[in-house]
Amino acid sequence: MNTASAAPAPIDPQVKRNVFILIAAQAFLGAQMPMIFTVGGLAGQQLASNPCFATLPITLIVLGSMLAAQPMSAFMQKCGRAAGFFTGAVFGGVGGAISLWGLYESSFLIFCLGSLFTGVYMSAHGFYRFAAADTATAEFRPKAISWVMAGGLLAAIIGPQLVKVTKEAMPVLFAGTYMGVIAVNAIGSLLFFFLSIPKPVPPAADAPKGRSKRELLKDPVIAVAIICAMVSYALMNLVMTSTPLAVVGCGFVNGEEADIVSAHVLAMYVPSFFTGHLIARFGTRNIVATGLVILLGAGVVALSGVTLANFFIALVLLGIGWNFGFIGATTMLAGAYDDAERGRVQGLNDMIVFGCVTMASLASGGLMNCSGGGAQAGWQAVNLAMAPFLMLAGGALLWLALRDPEDVSV
Repeated sequence: MNTASAAPAPIDPQVKRNVFILIAAQAFLGAQMPMIFTVGGLAGQQLASNPCFATLPITLIVLGSMLAAQPMSAFMQKCGRAAGFFTGAVFGGVGGAISLWGLYESSFLIFCLGSLFTGVYMSAHGFYRFAAADTATAEFRPKAISWVMAGGLLAAIIGPQLVKVTKEAMPVLFAGTYMGVIAVNAIGSLLFFFLSIPKPVPPAADAPKGRSKRELLKDPVIAVAIICAMVSYALMNLVMTSTPLAVVGCGFVNGEEADIVSAHVLAMYVPSFFTGHLIARFGTRNIVATGLVILLGAGVVALSGVTLANFFIALVLLGIGWNFGFIGATTMLAGAYDDAERGRVQGLNDMIVFGCVTMASLASGGLMNCSGGGAQAGWQAVNLAMAPFLMLAGGALLWLALRDPEDVSV
């Protein structure tokens, strides 16, 4: 009797179907992100008059994501997840087309405009994880989030390999890659016709309105979850954005930059097959703390040398640290608000997270190309910049643990 009563409730088949569709979207549509992050900085370096702005196109992707976060969240709250995700894919295709135009015109300005449009796709992409949690039970929620994130495993394989095939396929360098981005969005958008997540029911006039944004940010769990997500994502972006520039700058020019990015993105998503189980067993705080320690390890390895082994190991650790830190923080956040606050919290979270990622991406190019002393010195500057932010996130997590040592589930 006790065993039967403790057995988990069966998962609704429609919930499973939605999760599988989101996994497929993460895998296929998500392939464009490693494609763009592999070539975006290199194309920017080719087009920009000042090498300090080489990573500006990637920065503008993240800026576009930040600016679109709250409007996209509100749009999904009103029109549903499927409509929001389809709209994001349309913007991804348009962004790829504008970037392609910029390459043919040798216009850095047009190329950057395309990146800004791509940011709207990136914003919608960020809500896949929240959509997985929308209809899941509390018990299934961390697994649903981590499984959807695990869809990035295929993206990690598809994206960088497409770069190898396409970057020199057209007379204009990298033009073939952006043609591939357009195709990925056109085909992948069809997935959302099969997604069935109920639209949020408009609240009754007398229904609870939930907490204001100011009140939400005063919630200790929400505040710490946002800080940890922000640091995990921003540091991952800071280092990953500079990686192709550092690898090529250190003399590795036979496609090693794509292989290293591929290994990194694999490391971002492979742990997702068991991150949810680890969270359920050890609690979100412990998993987030582990992620921060692994990010620190990535910085230590990167600072110890510039061999291919150093690049591979550092970027793999960077991916694993991001996975634990970001999925753990997302799970922590998902359990800290009610339905009336969902759109408000998710939009606020992504606006703050991607605002900081924007600054990290812009700083990445400046540190890498304008620190003096060449590629090796720039790479060291990028990795040294991780330290204060890891101290911030670690301190916030420690404060939460000391404030409420009994509740290890968050």
